Amino acid sequence: MLKPEIEDGETSLADPAFRADVLRGFEMRPRAIPARWFYDRRGSELFEAITDLPEYYPTRTETAILRRIAPEVAALAGPGRALVEFGSGSSMKTPIVLRALDPSAYVPIDISGDFLRESSAAIAAAFPGLNVLPVEGDFLRPITLPAQIADAPKLGFFPGSTIGNMVPHESVDLLRAMRESLGEGAMLLIGMDRIKDEGVLTAAYDDAAGVTAAFNRNLLDRINRELAAVLPVDNFSHVARWNDDRARIEMHLEAQSDCAFTIEGHAFTMAAGETIHTENSHKYGPRDARVLLHAGGWTPVAEWTDPDDLFAVILAEAQPSRLAP
Repeated sequence: MLKPEIEDGETSLADPAFRADVLRGFEMRPRAIPARWFYDRRGSELFEAITDLPEYYPTRTETAILRRIAPEVAALAGPGRALVEFGSGSSMKTPIVLRALDPSAYVPIDISGDFLRESSAAIAAAFPGLNVLPVEGDFLRPITLPAQIADAPKLGFFPGSTIGNMVPHESVDLLRAMRESLGEGAMLLIGMDRIKDEGVLTAAYDDAAGVTAAFNRNLLDRINRELAAVLPVDNFSHVARWNDDRARIEMHLEAQSDCAFTIEGHAFTMAAGETIHTENSHKYGPRDARVLLHAGGWTPVAEWTDPDDLFAVILAEAQPSRLAP
């Protein structure tokens, strides 16, 4: 149900950064809203459903890789590291790594507080005696980790190819923020999706059951709910397309007919065929991935992939800075 327009003098309880990104996104051309705002509680639930879809190969492929390599990762990382997971979500893949490691603590970081608390409680129940220290926050910037792990060596964990949701310069900034958060000597275990057949890629982001479409349109539901907006959600269709020049899948919400709406009293119009760009998913070849990591301050030390070379998992280290190669 659409919420009424906000009355004069009223303010919503939405995250100020969410409000600012949405209003700015509708004012700019082409329109775009950062993908991180997909993940309210409903968005997080829908994404977990996406990971089980037959078309969505990344989750099952990366999970199989992690199961195979976890003992080798543990040997390379050594015992006693605190596992710090960026964007932990439901932490579905985390137990694979925790069982192989001898961790001093587990620190899940996520922007969705309710989801974070539930998944942290599940991990704590599955691993009694493990120090689980959830942090609710935006890991796109350097983040202060719990004091309990200040002196522990750290292993960052960033599965799911989420790095691909950012344009390359943002990915480099994120990797640098991770390095600053974890510190010199830390290691990072990261998943990156590979470039592959266009048909495989587009099907993964436009499934037959329409779950990804619901995930995309949920962003509009969230705007209506949290920003007193009157967006006609049913007038927008989900679009996923491959941009070969930028080596990425793009997700858009396309207006099916001319429409007018308000967001917190701000009036907007869109013509039929205009889109809101909601997500990118960049794909990286082996050399591209290594260059990206080096640019972010991480030195790759090991790399694994599946037999079909669909997906890669890379272990990198925050080595001391050098003046020359």
